[in-house]
Amino acid sequence: MSVILVSEKTGSEKISSAFFGQQFPADLALVVLWLAACVITLYIPGLSETPLRMLLALPVLLFIPGYCLIAILFPKSDDLGLMERIMLSIGFSIVIVPLIGFGLNFTPWGIRFEPIVVAIILLTWVMVLFAHYQRAGLPREERFRVSFSAIAGRIHGQFLPQGEKRVDRFLSVVLMLVILVVILTTIYVIVVPKEGAERFSEFYILGKNQTAADYPDLILPAENYPMYIGVGNHEYRTITYTIETWTLRTEFDNVTNSSTILEMDPNDRLTLTLAHNETKILPFNLFVIKPGYTRVEFLLFNDSVPGSEVTGSDRINASYRNLHLWVNSR
Repeated sequence: MSVILVSEKTGSEKISSAFFGQQFPADLALVVLWLAACVITLYIPGLSETPLRMLLALPVLLFIPGYCLIAILFPKSDDLGLMERIMLSIGFSIVIVPLIGFGLNFTPWGIRFEPIVVAIILLTWVMVLFAHYQRAGLPREERFRVSFSAIAGRIHGQFLPQGEKRVDRFLSVVLMLVILVVILTTIYVIVVPKEGAERFSEFYILGKNQTAADYPDLILPAENYPMYIGVGNHEYRTITYTIETWTLRTEFDNVTNSSTILEMDPNDRLTLTLAHNETKILPFNLFVIKPGYTRVEFLLFNDSVPGSEVTGSDRINASYRNLHLWVNSR
């Protein structure tokens, strides 16, 4: 009697067999193509300003990361049904994306649209590779696969069943067209907002690492404290903004529970022109020449800037947006 010994594959052999000896699943291949198309629309001039950019980015934010994670956790076909996978994919994506944004807050890139999408794309590509490796290690008949032809046949059988009367078939076609119009209208409303939509300007300050942290609180005269000022134009027109920074000495009144401005000195002033949907983050150095200041005021003017005779609270109220930073200048 002869004994056949079957040696177990090493880790490198398993990886080689998974990625070079197995067919790549159709659903994961579609995810890779979708991510590539999203990257193209983000960075190719001309496409980056079209609604296609947002149309491709929405599934990357709301569905694809969770789908890839589910593909890793449940690689077998009998683990979950298709509808369960879809619902869990949306739920996991809603959890994954905010966590990525939270992590980006502690990086030089900060929480912005493009860094978030790029981080999600890189993470998703890694999850796609793990999901393929997980499936490749299973017997072929146990692997989860999406049969697009079967889905199309099921949809066709649901809306256009054989043997139905001509009137019923006509009504099914009308229902299908109505559903398609509703879906396309929803996408259009999301990616192409009307001119009458809310108009606003973003105005924010960041710390020295371009994050919402590490703001200077104790400042010394003649010392530089690097910061960043961000402005985003969502006004549906090109605007020339003026940014003013003022250092204030204030006094708090416990009776009225309010602060009174005792002194207000100009610190810096700059202008920038932004097109619609354009955002810029500018470096800024906080520099004071004398002690005693308790607040730094950041004022944003979008069209007209009041004259030098307007000072104090009147100037702050005349600004389009204003921010302040409490400091201790010694």
